[in-house]
Amino acid sequence: MKRLLSFLKNYRREAVVAPALKMLEAFFDLFVPLVTADIINNGIGRADSRYVFSHALILILLGLLGLAASITAQYFAAKAAVGVSSAMRHELFHHIQSFGFADLDKVGTGTLITRMTSDVNQVQNGLNLFLRLFLRSPFIVFGSMIMAFTISVKAALIFAVAIPVLGVIVFGIMKVTRPLYRKTQGSLDALTGTVRENLTGVRVVRAFGREDAETARFHKANAALTRDQLHVGGISALMNPLTFVVVNVALIVLLNTGAVEISVGSLAQGDVVALVNYLNQILVELVKLANLIVQVTRALASADRVDEILKTEPSMQYGSGTVEEKPGVPAVVFDHVSLTYPGAGGESLHDISFTAMPGETIGVIGGTGSGKSSLVNLIPRFYDRTDGSIRLFGTRVENLKKEAIDETVAVALQKAALFSGTIRSNLLMGKKDAEEADMWRALTAAQAADFVRGKKAGLDAPVEQGGRNFSGGQRQRLTIARALIAEPKILILDDSASALDYATDAALRRAIREMSGKMTVFIVSQRANSVMNSDKIIVLDEGRIAGIGTHEELLAGCEVYRDIYESQFGKGEAR
Repeated sequence: MKRLLSFLKNYRREAVVAPALKMLEAFFDLFVPLVTADIINNGIGRADSRYVFSHALILILLGLLGLAASITAQYFAAKAAVGVSSAMRHELFHHIQSFGFADLDKVGTGTLITRMTSDVNQVQNGLNLFLRLFLRSPFIVFGSMIMAFTISVKAALIFAVAIPVLGVIVFGIMKVTRPLYRKTQGSLDALTGTVRENLTGVRVVRAFGREDAETARFHKANAALTRDQLHVGGISALMNPLTFVVVNVALIVLLNTGAVEISVGSLAQGDVVALVNYLNQILVELVKLANLIVQVTRALASADRVDEILKTEPSMQYGSGTVEEKPGVPAVVFDHVSLTYPGAGGESLHDISFTAMPGETIGVIGGTGSGKSSLVNLIPRFYDRTDGSIRLFGTRVENLKKEAIDETVAVALQKAALFSGTIRSNLLMGKKDAEEADMWRALTAAQAADFVRGKKAGLDAPVEQGGRNFSGGQRQRLTIARALIAEPKILILDDSASALDYATDAALRRAIREMSGKMTVFIVSQRANSVMNSDKIIVLDEGRIAGIGTHEELLAGCEVYRDIYESQFGKGEAR
């Protein structure tokens, strides 16, 4: 709640003006029953048509003034609600950007999407209603009771009994439903995650004929959400009938009391009509208040969920150091490094030590699950090592600024990721002030220039979400070009050429070698021919180093490397 108020501080004027105008509207509404009673008692009772019409104009004027106040209040309330939700999304997105890969793995992508969309929308709707009704409805309720006392103390006692009973019903249901709405949003998280996973892996689902199984999994998640929504909806639905019962019982008692008072001359007919109107106003406002309570309850539950993410501190803290190249200082040093992923049963990397000098090309090879990607992911600090130390150009990575690491290391990930826009906009992510000549140089080195030139719009050719309008090999080459254009000191190609044929892969490695200069290049691959020309090859086996050396040295002295090589080229082939 405190964080929600912090977002509202930039909209103080709107937050004050909106309820103030709704109070003004309510003030006009409270006078309507009195004017109506006066028309009945003094106009109709005396057959004075002029009196009736003159007071009817007063009613119209009160209605027009109330309408103007209501519309203006709605404008300011909507402006504040939309502004707060926009600021909340910005803050939430900015905070998520500070998360490391481990934080994202822990929280989950599906729940982050739900909190940024559904939960923020719930907060927006709840705040809009709150600014319009949180003062108006109680003001009408208690104002009507006070006005009733000015007409008849005996009749007004009915209001004094009915209103507390209604309050117990409304706030009791609110207390019960608030945790249930929170649980419902959790079920929505699970459903969103299921749908997202299914859409992302739709090709796999169809390839293995798992449509029926995935449909059943979706139905299970959807049934859980439906069950939770029906449960909390059923409890919330009790509010209207219970409040109607109380108000209608009060109305019956009021009419009976009014009839007796009229017969003894204590009340006029118009006064009873006014009391009934005030009771109806209370009924209408309590229905609004009930809906407000339901919406605000959902909004508070959603605000708590958003606040949970904003309270989650990133697990990685960065220093203030910068990268400085010094003669003879290694580009990358791993000193007895180990890595255990959060929640994992064992280590993914164990006691890894090696040194990479500026300008060297380091090959990383091993079987599936041997820890190749885990190793190179520690260099740009996507994850933090759990033991040992990692240094870039002599400085521990924990002591470097995030910007310094980003400027030093460029990565072409194993899974090629392009963003909707154009080829140009994707390349500019690597270097925001890149010239067109720089782009073509990077595309040429990445073996992507030919198919880009084949596009009618060239660099301005559209890229759909995820790059789905390009083949797998084209996506990989564009992501490599995006990494190359940054001109990093350290370039990591994490199996980013797996979709390329051998000839294109060889041309790519040759082009990178020619342009690298002092750039340290890490090539992660399961292909022996992709790493065999590296200055140094690191062979991994079940998270441990099985050997380090050149191609010839490893063939002679590393059984794991020899097995990989012979499985791809055959025994006795030329080396």
